[in-house]
Amino acid sequence: MLSPTAQAIAAESVPMTFVRVLSSPYLRTTALRCIASILRNFFFLQWRSAFLPGRIPVSLADHPLDEKIPFLPHKINIYIDFVAFWIRTISFLLKNYDCRVLEPVREFMESMGDLYAYAAEVYSKNLSTTYRPFYIGRINFIPIHTLDPHLMCIPSLHVMVVIRTYTYFEKIAESFEKAFFADDGHLVYQIEELRRGALDITEAVLYVKQHSVNCIPAAMYAMTKFDPGLFPAEEAERFASGLFNGARKPDSGDSMEIRDFIISLYKSFLAQGETSEHWTEPLLDFLKTLPGK
Repeated sequence: MLSPTAQAIAAESVPMTFVRVLSSPYLRTTALRCIASILRNFFFLQWRSAFLPGRIPVSLADHPLDEKIPFLPHKINIYIDFVAFWIRTISFLLKNYDCRVLEPVREFMESMGDLYAYAAEVYSKNLSTTYRPFYIGRINFIPIHTLDPHLMCIPSLHVMVVIRTYTYFEKIAESFEKAFFADDGHLVYQIEELRRGALDITEAVLYVKQHSVNCIPAAMYAMTKFDPGLFPAEEAERFASGLFNGARKPDSGDSMEIRDFIISLYKSFLAQGETSEHWTEPLLDFLKTLPGK
C-alpha cells in the first residue's frame, strides 16, 4: 500500500466515502445534517423559485468578458466533479488517519452544510442567472438542463465549495504535520493537487457557461467573509492569479484581463463589506445594478 504522501486524492472512491461516513456513529448525524442543508438551501429554494416565480427577484449576471471565454463542452466532466471533489477528500483522510481525523472531518462536513446556508442568505433575497447555451451533445449536460433551474449564480457555490475544500485540507494537513510528523510538507502533494483541482473546476464553470466572470469574485468574497483565517485577501488574489494560466483559450491577453477583473471586483466587494452591516450587502447591492430577468 502506498504511503499517504504518495496517494492521489483523485483516486479515492466516492461510494466508499459514504460507507465510511454513514457507518461511523461519530460522523453520521453531521453528514445527514449536511445533506439536509444542501437539499434545503440549494435544491428546494431553487426549485420553489422556479415553480413559483416572482417571489424573489432574478438578476442577469452576465458580463462582456464572458464572450472571451469559449464554450468548451468537454470540460463538463471537470465541472460536475465539484461534489465528488470534496467527498473524496474526506475518504482520503478517513482511510489514512482513522480516529485521529474524525473531529476535523466532522467539522469539515459541518462547515460544508453551513456554506450552503451562508450562500442562501443571498439567494433568498436575490437570485441570479446567466446565459447558458442549450447543449446535449454530451450526456452529462442532460441532467444539468433537466434538474438545474440555474438561478443561483452569485455567489457561485461551485467555487465556494472547492475553495473550502483545498483551504480546509491544508489546515488539517498543517495540524497533522505538527502533531504526528517530524518533517514538514508531508501532504504537500495533496495540498497542491486540491488547489489545482479547485482552479480547474473554477475554470470549468466558466467554460461550460454555468457561471459568469461576475460570479467568481462574488464567491471569493463570500469565502473571505465565511472564514477570513483560511481565505484571506492574499490567498484570494493568489487563487485568482492562477486562473487560465497557460490556457490556450482564452489567450494570454484575455486571460490577464479576466484575472484582473476578478481581482478588482473582489477587492471592491471586500472594501464595501468592511463598512456594511451584513456581509451580503455588497453582493445584493451589486445584483440590484444588473438587469432583471
